[in-house]
Amino acid sequence: MIDDTIQKIEAQLQSAEAIPAARRRELLELVAKLKSEVSTLSQTHGDEAQSIAGFTQVSAHEATRGTPNPELLGLSLRGLRSSVDGFEETHPKLVQIVNSISNTLSNLGI
Repeated sequence: MIDDTIQKIEAQLQSAEAIPAARRRELLELVAKLKSEVSTLSQTHGDEAQSIAGFTQVSAHEATRGTPNPELLGLSLRGLRSSVDGFEETHPKLVQIVNSISNTLSNLGI
């Protein structure tokens, strides 16, 4: 299920024509790293891993839609950031990747 969600995120990003090519590549690279980290996390924290993937998908959708809604984007990004709370010590790379994705998507929505 997480793999399906990640594939949907990748498809969203690839089809988002409003995203500059360099930014799209950056996001796709981050999502590839996220896939690896979330896969590892899912072995011990399945629900949390699914939440991280889900909030990433919603955030990507809100940042790349034709007319972004700043309020919805903000809510989805807060959810994404919150989804990794408590993993700073055990999964610092995951937290770093999520923060990078969140910041990049936030900048798209401006």
